[in-house]
Amino acid sequence: MGHVDRPLIRDVAAVAAASGVVGASFGAIAVASGLSVWLASAMSLFVFAGGAQFMAVGVVAGGGSPVAAVIAGLLLNARHLPFGMTVADVLGARWPTRLLGAHLMVDESVAFALAQASPERRKAAYWLCGGALFIAWNVGVLVGALGGRALGNPDAIGLDAAFPAGMLALLLPSLTAPARRTETEPTADGALEAERLHEAQVAAARARRVAGFAAVIALATTPFLPVGVPVLLSLLAVGVALK
Repeated sequence: MGHVDRPLIRDVAAVAAASGVVGASFGAIAVASGLSVWLASAMSLFVFAGGAQFMAVGVVAGGGSPVAAVIAGLLLNARHLPFGMTVADVLGARWPTRLLGAHLMVDESVAFALAQASPERRKAAYWLCGGALFIAWNVGVLVGALGGRALGNPDAIGLDAAFPAGMLALLLPSLTAPARRTETEPTADGALEAERLHEAQVAAARARRVAGFAAVIALATTPFLPVGVPVLLSLLAVGVALK
């Protein structure tokens, strides 16, 4: 951990705090959807995938089958396959360490690792971020589940709206691109930053197109198909990104 500095700790702490808040909302929603406190906590400990957990609970709570919930969660986490190949060097050589590192693989830990300049810092950032988010997420889920159980009827205060709001919060960073900075003089670093900004904007535009097509598919098929199936069909919109 000698390669961890104060700015990295600050940034990871901010992301972990936000993860804890989202985890608390998931815990409350899971209990309101019929899961027990221990089942919501066990799901978070062993799955540790916020988007997939929201998706699975949402499908089951809406009347969908557990099979549809599992398939939707697996498809949503399919992005971890390229993630694993990208950060394989930070997971270590021993199998126990690699398995633990794979369990801590989330979007944030991969993003923090890839943003570092040296292999040592990549490894330190990955494990710091993954560990902090794992603790914050699971503590948040437990607190939210206990709070949700104490509320009795969470729908009375509009907690049922927290599921779509939580999913939107998870997706929003992928749909927006960073703002363009005002350059005073062209430099090599400025050109590289402009190239990265352009790539981020192209990726965000592609994500918005996919999200739009997915929404159209889900809305058009929801009145006719069982709960959970429209969500799976909306994944066909990924084909838009492959064109």
